[in-house]
Amino acid sequence: MNRAPHLIVLTLTVAALLSAGCTFVKLSPEAEATRVVPTDRVADCERLGSTTASMAERIGFIKRPPERIEQELEHAARNAAADMGGDTVVPRGEITDGKRTYDVYRCLR
Repeated sequence: MNRAPHLIVLTLTVAALLSAGCTFVKLSPEAEATRVVPTDRVADCERLGSTTASMAERIGFIKRPPERIEQELEHAARNAAADMGGDTVVPRGEITDGKRTYDVYRCLR
């Protein structure tokens, strides 16, 4: 009996399950101090623009946990904010199809 196809399927399944729990987007050193805050906390800040972050909601046939997607979207937005000279991001709307737009601000001087 040839077990190779079963071994391949098992290996791919385990890899997908393990990667579903991993964070793919790492914070850059510059973005570590960047904050995610609600709209009411940026009244005295300078708006620099916006960025849209997107992440895969599935890896193969495995649906990724919503909290992991949200964390990665925030990491991507914080990285983009740091690149723009910002230190604060505000999520705009809900996550839709693995995407969310964030407004970028400079608040800390």
